[in-house]
Amino acid sequence: MYTPAKIGRHMGWTFSDGNDGQTRISTIAKISKTMPKSKRLSANMEDYLETIYHIVSEKKAARAKDIAVRMAVNSASVTGALRLLADKGHINYAPYDVITLTPDGETLARDIVRRHEILKDFFTKVLDVEEQEAEETACKMEHAVSPTIIDRLVRFVEFIQICPRGGEEWIGGFRQFCEKDNALSGCENAITRCLDDLKKRQRQFQQARRETITLESLESGQVARLIRVKGKGTIVDKLKELDITPGSVIELEEVEAADDRINIKVRGYHLSLRKDDFAKIELEVILPA
Repeated sequence: MYTPAKIGRHMGWTFSDGNDGQTRISTIAKISKTMPKSKRLSANMEDYLETIYHIVSEKKAARAKDIAVRMAVNSASVTGALRLLADKGHINYAPYDVITLTPDGETLARDIVRRHEILKDFFTKVLDVEEQEAEETACKMEHAVSPTIIDRLVRFVEFIQICPRGGEEWIGGFRQFCEKDNALSGCENAITRCLDDLKKRQRQFQQARRETITLESLESGQVARLIRVKGKGTIVDKLKELDITPGSVIELEEVEAADDRINIKVRGYHLSLRKDDFAKIELEVILPA
């Protein structure tokens, strides 16, 4: 079964030491600009590549019958898609053999998955759309959305989580606006509540000391802001490659106590970190709305 932890491990997101870094690298934009037209894929082919990515993440390799079952298509369609993906250099494929991703195919597949995750997050966390509908819509839109839009969606979700004017209460107000026929009738009261809430939040920020914590201190579903990564090594390069820098919002997804691992979500990526790695990541608490 696909899990963020398995994806993270398969993609090599098991980090070692690191230090501070400020340079931001937009991997998605880089992929889009440098990929030759001959290697670019249709929406249908991206669906095949994404499916292969998930199966390889679960089983280390994929077979044609696994792909056919997962996508509910016939074997002839799968064979044609595999040949095309192999011709474009995205997969390693030979008839009756297992299928794996090439480095280029892995990078592109990871980009497709990230687009999907970011769109789904936006639909569920900001627009308050039901998860099933968000999933289906993200599947349709992930093929057309540009790197610029993806980056703005990530930043907007982070903004909602960080800004004193945002948070769950703000999203709840939007939910009520969508559900009520005469939603604007309570605007005067809403303005009063917002002003009172802003004053309260201002006092909290002024009185609170900047509390620095590690990932171990978070609970599942809790978010915090990245401050720095201590030490030296490959972790900083990997974080830069994924465009994860100080200020990025990190959400704790799961703690695997038996394996001493923590699974996090940040900027649309699922990462699985060893204890030696996550202990070096310093975070700042985000005050609740």
